[in-house]
Amino acid sequence: MSEPVLHGPGEGERHAAGPGAELLIKATGQDTGGTFFMSEATLPPGFAGPVPHRHKRLHDMFYVLDGVLTIRAGDQLRECGPGTFACFPPGVVHTFSNKSDAPVRFLNFNTPSGWENYMRDLAAAVKDGPLTPEVMKRVASRYDFEPV
Repeated sequence: MSEPVLHGPGEGERHAAGPGAELLIKATGQDTGGTFFMSEATLPPGFAGPVPHRHKRLHDMFYVLDGVLTIRAGDQLRECGPGTFACFPPGVVHTFSNKSDAPVRFLNFNTPSGWENYMRDLAAAVKDGPLTPEVMKRVASRYDFEPV
């Protein structure tokens, strides 16, 4: 029998992701029977984000809580403020960054689950140096992530 998961504000599996960057894992595959993953991310101003990429199986979703997240969908760039939701089905090229001069905070949902392992590996990689697009690409290559 599964147990409920309840994380209050600021609670969850917390990972530093470089200066001013934090990943707060709220739901994992273990919590959801493998159905989805969710994290709350805070990115500092100027965060470059991952290289443009697509997924074969993963649906990648974002919901902006605070600040402005720059999202690229195909060739289209969009500045996304609080309340913006974006969903990238498998095969759709996308990326994100923080081009603003203030932090951005957003939820990242993925289905199916498994992306929590990528997030944990990213946090471990930060201990060896900055979280650059190339570092993210190298770590993501172990997961459902195809750079384009």
